[in-house]
Amino acid sequence: MSIVRRRLSPEESRDNALEAARALLIEAGPQAVTLKAVAARIGRTHANVLHHFGSAEGLQRALMANMAETIVATIGEAVGRAHATDHDPHEVVDLTFDAFGREGAGALASWMILSGNEDALDPILIAIRRLVDQLARDHDFDAAALTAETLGLVLTALGDALLGGPMAKALGVPRATARALALRQLTAAQRVIEKAACQDAEREQA
Repeated sequence: MSIVRRRLSPEESRDNALEAARALLIEAGPQAVTLKAVAARIGRTHANVLHHFGSAEGLQRALMANMAETIVATIGEAVGRAHATDHDPHEVVDLTFDAFGREGAGALASWMILSGNEDALDPILIAIRRLVDQLARDHDFDAAALTAETLGLVLTALGDALLGGPMAKALGVPRATARALALRQLTAAQRVIEKAACQDAEREQA
């Protein structure tokens, strides 16, 4: 008895291609994310994948946008948990560094930029901007302070993803030094915010 393979909708086919592209990115780096490689991974033709994305650049942009939404949503949930419980930013730092490093977002962005796609970072920058606005609105955070924290954390994580290993080796420090510095800076920034909030509350009660 033969097994009839269910015909995928265009949305399902596209999602499968993006999942395959993300796996290739993590396994072999951004240079491995090609139409041909993705087609082979999901058992489709090159023409089928080309139809969904238009070009290898289109595939990479779609992958970056997909990763941006997932990464930012995860980080947003972690920020909410940190501020709702013991204010420990450790999880937020780890998620951000892992997203740009281990999950390949930093390498993909740099690869795309070097390939001439100057708008490569747009999807993740837009997603981060939306996250900052949402957190400021939903949790009553200070928008300016939150923006500064986010800027510092993302730039540090992106830099670490691209140069963290060689820099740590050249300077003779542990590989996780940049991550530890980011955690220290974020913790200090949050303490300043908490102190200011307490002072405001005391003034209101006086």
